[in-house]
Amino acid sequence: MAGFINKVLLVFLILQNNCMCHESTSLLKRYQQSPWTLPSGCPKNRHPDISPNSPNFKLEVRMPGVTPVMSDSYFCTFVPVPPGQKSYIVDFKPHASMETAHHMLLFGCSMPATNEDYWDCGGRYGTCLDEAKIMYAWARNAPPTRLPADVGFRVGGNTDINYIVLQVHYGDVTAFRDNHKDCSGVTLQMTFFQQPLIAGIYLLLSDDTVIPPGEKVVNADIACLYKQTAIHPFAFRTHTHQLGQVVSGYRVRDGKWTLIGRQSPQLPQAFYHMENSMDIKYGDTITARCVFSGKGRTTVTRIGRTSKDEMCNLYIMYYMEAKHAKPYMYCMQEGSPELFKHIPPEANIPIPVSPDMAMHGHHTGKENPDENVILQQPKREEEVVLDQVSHLEEAIDWPGEKLKLGQVSGVALDSKNNLVIFHRGNHVWDENSFDQKHIYQPQGIGPIQYNTILTLDPVSVKVLNGVGSNIFYLPHGISTDKDDNFWVTDVALHQVFKLGPRGDYLLVLGQAFQPGSDSSHFCQPTDVAVDPAHGNVYVSDGYCNSRIIQFSPEGKFIMQWGEGSSLSGIPKPGQFFIPHSLTFVPVLGQLCVADRENGRIQCFIAQSGQFLREIQHPEFGERLFAVSYTPDNGGQLYAVNGEALVGKGVPVQGFVLNFTTGELLDIFKPTKQNFLMPHDIVAADDKTIYVGDVQANTVWKFVPAEKAEHRSVKKAGPGMEMHEIDATETFLEAEIEGKMRTPNVLEKHKSNNVLKQSSTAVSPVLITLLLIIPVVMLVGIGLFIHLRKGKIYGEDPDSKLESIQSSGGILGRLRGKSSRGLNLGNFFASHRGYSRKGFDRLSTEGSDQEKDDEEGTDSETEEYSAPPLPPTTSSS
Repeated sequence: MAGFINKVLLVFLILQNNCMCHESTSLLKRYQQSPWTLPSGCPKNRHPDISPNSPNFKLEVRMPGVTPVMSDSYFCTFVPVPPGQKSYIVDFKPHASMETAHHMLLFGCSMPATNEDYWDCGGRYGTCLDEAKIMYAWARNAPPTRLPADVGFRVGGNTDINYIVLQVHYGDVTAFRDNHKDCSGVTLQMTFFQQPLIAGIYLLLSDDTVIPPGEKVVNADIACLYKQTAIHPFAFRTHTHQLGQVVSGYRVRDGKWTLIGRQSPQLPQAFYHMENSMDIKYGDTITARCVFSGKGRTTVTRIGRTSKDEMCNLYIMYYMEAKHAKPYMYCMQEGSPELFKHIPPEANIPIPVSPDMAMHGHHTGKENPDENVILQQPKREEEVVLDQVSHLEEAIDWPGEKLKLGQVSGVALDSKNNLVIFHRGNHVWDENSFDQKHIYQPQGIGPIQYNTILTLDPVSVKVLNGVGSNIFYLPHGISTDKDDNFWVTDVALHQVFKLGPRGDYLLVLGQAFQPGSDSSHFCQPTDVAVDPAHGNVYVSDGYCNSRIIQFSPEGKFIMQWGEGSSLSGIPKPGQFFIPHSLTFVPVLGQLCVADRENGRIQCFIAQSGQFLREIQHPEFGERLFAVSYTPDNGGQLYAVNGEALVGKGVPVQGFVLNFTTGELLDIFKPTKQNFLMPHDIVAADDKTIYVGDVQANTVWKFVPAEKAEHRSVKKAGPGMEMHEIDATETFLEAEIEGKMRTPNVLEKHKSNNVLKQSSTAVSPVLITLLLIIPVVMLVGIGLFIHLRKGKIYGEDPDSKLESIQSSGGILGRLRGKSSRGLNLGNFFASHRGYSRKGFDRLSTEGSDQEKDDEEGTDSETEEYSAPPLPPTTSSS
């Protein structure tokens, strides 16, 4: 019954707020009951007042009648902007009393933190579900912010601003002793008429400043070279916490410093208009300095979100020509000491602030503020703070290389952040796998007999679940949905599968072994992404088609988009040369595609297929294999590239990107050896990254530098005994070898345990063992000679195979080329009557990294160099 009520409420809220694309049922769990009723005196409309005869309209963003009971309360509410088209905010009209509201802030969001009428946003929920883009600030004793003529903030459409969130800080609740309801807010003057000049915010912030306790003066210096179309600043806003003395911003041009704005961050933090007009153009340097004092502190203070931490933020409000507009830009680069030797002296002089002017909640009025008071300050969620991007390092002792796997084609995560691996068992994709019509040739060998989908504990590597045996021929992409179902593609079958957690068939798309380009056929589909809100399914198709196909949750064809691009010329938006990997951005309803041979990421509106933008960096090189999204820091993308088709090219490595700006934040790669062919990537919420390498038959793990695991997993945590690790490895090995653990393997682990238990001292048992070993060796040699003779003279071949299998993990060595190893091509050809085509290079012996001197080519694995020929049928 409760679930039904929640669903009814969700539908009501969705219809009420015109947000059919973005609501989440999980949001209903927050603030289920409102402690106050909506008074009749407050505006109730949550939609713009639009006249059909005028492009101009108003949008009320007002508190729906709240009565705060605690000082320093932060309440938020939201309204949607007109959906489906761009509109422009051209003026702000505040409605607030300095006796009631201490300050107000307006943010642009893709999605608010909750869908309730209002909520406490001084706690953990904040303002926006994604990045909060500040647009307006009002504070008592501060002048109002006015936009210049022909200037507007662009919202709606494809701007990623679908909602306006109002935050009101109620500093002193004395005025609410009569329990009246507050309707503070802002009226937005808006228009559909396109503005020639677009307003934006340039944010300078420090992310690594350290303030020692008792230090009198600490400077945080920020500087970035400006490389965009000219902007015209007209207002600024400073922000620090209690320790900030003054914040100053400057434009540096030809060695001359020109003031943008200077203010005490302890004054009301509104946007203050600049005294003089100026511009910032390509080649200028934008700088800021925050002056702090650690006086009164007994511990080190660092940059952070809470009141006991600090911030150093300078917001510059500007306008620029609409055709070049970039509404939000950031600078986090530390300024060089040489540059800041020439900063004007005024930047170092604190601005005195009287207690009656100070920002309540930031300044206690005491010379030595009480630390307990500071700790009780509300969490400041209203600020846009970009967490410091940590460099990713390989978890060197994570046993990724010890996983006994086939070609790892895909990696994913389930709802508990367990690692899901999709691998090819004893099958490989090489130049002999398909004919010119993309028909899979070695169909007769049957499907992979081993579990191709393994779910593992990400720390202990214990196998939690294994499914997918006797289904697939050449696995490729994998993803999971909110119910932990597996969505996978098979390039040999030309099909897409939905499997339940237990491996049961839930949905199959496409026709087995039948390539095509219509709505019911695929041609080597590469990946799947699922919209968690609507359940729609997106398939990248693929190697011989260049399109993205959208299906309903039930598998009904909805639409497709995309076309092929040529090797020559610059690819256009929406063109693909092997759409290889997909990632869904839930809060924005976007789908991003790794356009492999074009070396770029393309992002689209998922529902319509409308192109939004591309991300491409020289570091990508010619080929970009996979992409993954996480909502960290307002959204980040993770990607991996591949070797160039011709020549040496750029290094093969991984990348961390700012989703909003496309900025390259970090580059990472293994430390023990190089990537061979990283094929897929997935990012966890805790910033752990997994990369599946199709040529190394392994999964790499990367973690932030401060969390890097510099110790062996065998020592990682209480209760993790040696035999538990061995058992895990043996399980994986047995999974591939037919789910059998031979007596030899068990004996090996028993020996390991005996050695572990007896290693602390020399015992009589050890002495006895040392005496017996030579005798055992002589007996073993004799048995070996006897068995060798038996095998030479006609012992059953199946027994020979079983013996070889029991000697070690077959799939950990599938790509070795030792002449003594078992050749599965010969085995299948001689024992089952099948063609050996495509299996000649499959061996159970040798290193994963060895190359075949006789047969080694650029087509060593599935991703062979020559791009596939175009399909004989149309891909439109």
